[in-house]
Amino acid sequence: MVAFAILIFLFLGSVKGFSTKSQACTYNPQEMCKPALATAIFSTVSFTLGAVTSVVSGFLGMKIATYANARTTLEARKGVGKAFIVAFRSGAVMGFMLAANGLLVLYIAINLFKLYYGDDWEGLFEAITGYGLGGSSMALFGRVGGGIYTKAADVGADLVGKVERNIPEDDPRNPAVIADNVGDNVGDIAGMGSDLFGSYAESSCAALVVASISSFGINHDFTAMCYPLLVSSMGILVCLITTLFATDFFEIKAVKEIEPALKKQLIISTVLMTVGVAIVSWIALPSSFTIFNFGSQKVVKNWQLFLCVGVGLWAGLIIGFVTEYYTSNAYSPVQDVADSCRTGAATNVIFGLALGYKSVIIPIFAIAVSIFVSFSFAAMYGIAVAALGMLSTIATGLAIDAYGPISDNAGGIAEMAGMSHRIRERTDALDAAGNTTAAIGKGFAIGSAALVSLALFGAFVSRASISTVDVLTPKVFIGLLVGAMLPYWFSAMTMKSVGSAALKMVEEVRRQFNTIPGLMEGLAKPDYATCVKISTDASIKEMIPPGALVMLTPLIVGTFFGVETLSGVLAGSLVSGVQIAISASNTGGAWDNAKKYIEAGASEHARTLGPKGSDPHKAAVIGDTIGDPLKDTSGPSLNILIKLMAVESLVFAPFFATHGGLLFKIF
Repeated sequence: MVAFAILIFLFLGSVKGFSTKSQACTYNPQEMCKPALATAIFSTVSFTLGAVTSVVSGFLGMKIATYANARTTLEARKGVGKAFIVAFRSGAVMGFMLAANGLLVLYIAINLFKLYYGDDWEGLFEAITGYGLGGSSMALFGRVGGGIYTKAADVGADLVGKVERNIPEDDPRNPAVIADNVGDNVGDIAGMGSDLFGSYAESSCAALVVASISSFGINHDFTAMCYPLLVSSMGILVCLITTLFATDFFEIKAVKEIEPALKKQLIISTVLMTVGVAIVSWIALPSSFTIFNFGSQKVVKNWQLFLCVGVGLWAGLIIGFVTEYYTSNAYSPVQDVADSCRTGAATNVIFGLALGYKSVIIPIFAIAVSIFVSFSFAAMYGIAVAALGMLSTIATGLAIDAYGPISDNAGGIAEMAGMSHRIRERTDALDAAGNTTAAIGKGFAIGSAALVSLALFGAFVSRASISTVDVLTPKVFIGLLVGAMLPYWFSAMTMKSVGSAALKMVEEVRRQFNTIPGLMEGLAKPDYATCVKISTDASIKEMIPPGALVMLTPLIVGTFFGVETLSGVLAGSLVSGVQIAISASNTGGAWDNAKKYIEAGASEHARTLGPKGSDPHKAAVIGDTIGDPLKDTSGPSLNILIKLMAVESLVFAPFFATHGGLLFKIF
């Protein structure tokens, strides 16, 4: 963080050679704006604020989750309903904390920066973009590091424990069991939290940058300027009401009511939010205003902006439900994958991959429609608020997402504490629902990342004063090709890291089973600490190369090849990254739930596939193990790759516009 903050200061300060004199504004040359050095200093400050907020939210989220998991296990003695309420409420605590923190810090930062910038809003909101960059750069390490940590432990524990030694999941005799349970929190709570926080900070920043050079900023209308923040704060109120539906208005009595209750959360919050956004748009916005659109001002009405937010909001819901259809074992796609396990692991893998590729179709159409609608109404600002619309119900989204790892850990605690079979069945039921909601959460994160990064791309193009990006010029086209390749390179790095860390883990677990006498009989305790250390070391060491790839690409491309090539790289990485991310996380989720479908044996079909330990079940476990790094490391980290490159290009845009393209300048 420190190193990168220094980089931001040096790059942005050098735009005008560190001069402290006022300069003419970029968009309104008659006015005088604050010097570039000020932007450099304030961007660095807001970067630090964003990064700290992101880290703190991840840390507090993990604290809440570790308090909650044991309580969930204890409540499970009283019944499923009680356990559900504890798990759900703790998820909600984390969701609200994150949404509120992000909003509060951003609002305070804007007001403090205003003391210095006064009427120069263009410079003010340009400096605020650092906030999004800070949030996302920490999310990158949370996601990649967390993903490597959790999957190394998970794959290691499964391969030796379930496949070789035939002991149940979360059995205390397995040396990797602690690392596996810790890993769920690292990846799914700290990683997911900082990821969505990053999206949220960035879409706010993208909207604010575009608004500052539109009529809101020119006429200094602070209420309308804060429209993105008002939408989010409305979201917090809406989610508060929505949460009561799950915990207080309806009591959950039976296992089969869990998943519908979580799904209702999404629908209720979306419907209420639509009303909320209408109110905010009607009160906060003037009836007609102009939005900056690549060099010209476009006239927009307030109801059009409401439609932009609404389109993003409903697209998020559609993506969530499509993801659920493809990853929940209640529907035919996952049941087909489970059925293909009859003939072994190979067919299971083929069916799973096909399912993942197929699941991309509808989400992409949903994203495409929302982009088209919001862009035609309000140019790039429309896309930024559509992304905010998708993220406005972030508190509910995070609540149902953090619910997953909490109930997963509760099951682990029940198994390790040797509690009765009945309790383990209850926590398993909670966990199966949690798996699907985790997939829905990932769908949301990927969909919003696509919109956010397009909005940032628009802000970057406006800021670097490019009016059109022409695909037919070789500069841009090579950028597109290279950009589309980056997600593959990044995925290769993360998958390989998980593989090599899992290899070390498997060797360590095997060594303990072979050398510690009385371990299988349950007389001796395994050495858990060594396994935790392997995971921790691997995640810290292995997250540096993929992190460097994402952080350095925009800097290198922008400095040596200039803004046109960079805009090509951003577009390319966005287009290919979204597809890989959706297919990877859905494939992994489907394999996981196909295995759970066979294990639960709830239907006639599932029972024919055999109890645990049958051949189809073994094939399903292999599929699940392959899917682990896909759904928890590569897939979710890709949306950070897309966003981070775009927001970084936006922050460094002034530098690239003045000094970029060294190679083409030489020739």
